[in-house]
Amino acid sequence: MQWNRASAGCVHPHVLEDYLRRQDGVITLQQAQRAGLSEFAVRRRVRAGQWRRCSPGVYFADDRPFTAAARIRAAVWSRGHRATASGLAAAWWLGLMTTAPDIVEITVPRNSHGRAARGTRLRRRDLAEIDIIEHRSLRVTALALTVLEAATRRGGGAGIMDAALQRRLGLAHLQQAHTRNGARHGAAACRRLLDAAAGGARSEAERLLVHSLKSAGITGWHANFPVGDYVVDIAFPRQRVAVEVDGWAFHSDHAAFQNDRERQNLLALAGWQVLRFTWFDLTQHPDRVLAEIRASVSAR
Repeated sequence: MQWNRASAGCVHPHVLEDYLRRQDGVITLQQAQRAGLSEFAVRRRVRAGQWRRCSPGVYFADDRPFTAAARIRAAVWSRGHRATASGLAAAWWLGLMTTAPDIVEITVPRNSHGRAARGTRLRRRDLAEIDIIEHRSLRVTALALTVLEAATRRGGGAGIMDAALQRRLGLAHLQQAHTRNGARHGAAACRRLLDAAAGGARSEAERLLVHSLKSAGITGWHANFPVGDYVVDIAFPRQRVAVEVDGWAFHSDHAAFQNDRERQNLLALAGWQVLRFTWFDLTQHPDRVLAEIRASVSAR
């Protein structure tokens, strides 16, 4: 009892609360001990229902909501100090997605042992240091690798890559990360995305649209149809409906953006309805694209 009273006197409540505040209510045994709690004191808090044991050495303070951030943090920390959030979990942690995934993907060293806990998925591979960062006190895959992996996961998609290229990441960084991690899950699909991004994907988008129109039995259209000084990608001349196809959004610089708007305005003044679709629309939402084209053509 004397030892316990001495330990209790060494507790630093401000340090303890700072850990919990910064870490979404999640704390490790080592951190608790640095704040002055003994292992016995930690177990006592668990028995009293104040703390929840998430895994050996990882706890959650139950006086606050168990948020998505707490769930992901606890899951990653449960796999040890070399575990790294990856895939969609990393994408959400870095702000690339608005909804946290139900399954937390965790990358662990190749020689690690143990099975994935419920609600987690393990990837066993050795990451280069350049592909790991610490963000909000959690190890996550670096931005480039995170984008590559999330873009090929179900629930992610190529839009993540395009958005990252538009805002904060160079294509060369993605290609370098892909080369360093060529044997990872989803690498082949990612290479196709990178090839499409490098070429803008406009020609591929046009081919996809033509194929979709033919497969759906939609007739009355002409490809590369001249309208005044412009050539429309796909035109329904009788209904005066023009379908314009774009590649990846990150290729759109200011000059191209301005030219597209002038072109669209002139077509509208000539009595044409203009529909615009991107490579993403055609690959991710082909049924919606066809439905919009059918609705526009039938309405005119």
